[in-house]
Amino acid sequence: MPDIYTRKERSEIMSKISGKETKPEIIVRKFLFANGFRYRKNDKKLSGKPDIILPKYKTVVFVHGCFWHGHEDCKYSKLPTTRREFWEKKIGDNILRDNRNQRELKKSGWKILIVWQCEIRNKGEREKRLLELIKEINV
Repeated sequence: MPDIYTRKERSEIMSKISGKETKPEIIVRKFLFANGFRYRKNDKKLSGKPDIILPKYKTVVFVHGCFWHGHEDCKYSKLPTTRREFWEKKIGDNILRDNRNQRELKKSGWKILIVWQCEIRNKGEREKRLLELIKEINV
């Protein structure tokens, strides 16, 4: 199915997507705070500027959007049919960058946890995933 927007309109729409303070990040942060966890956000000193840093637990949490970070076997990570080569490269580069950042963090002794957007999309799944996140932090 062709895009309903022109290339210029689509480019403008995509350029307005922010990588910080996303709804999934806010959901995870509010849950952690309500459960007694104190954290820092987007520390530039750490590789990849993790979304949530829990220094007490030497743990970082990345809240990844399924599309932008290429979540495997997820219906929300489906690439557009237009400009497919561009999107394959863009998402592929994001995955490589994520892997590189995670390797550097692990080398520095950080535990890395990832919460995918699809895991917290609906309330039932969200509560289950966030309770699991607390267990992962405390391990």
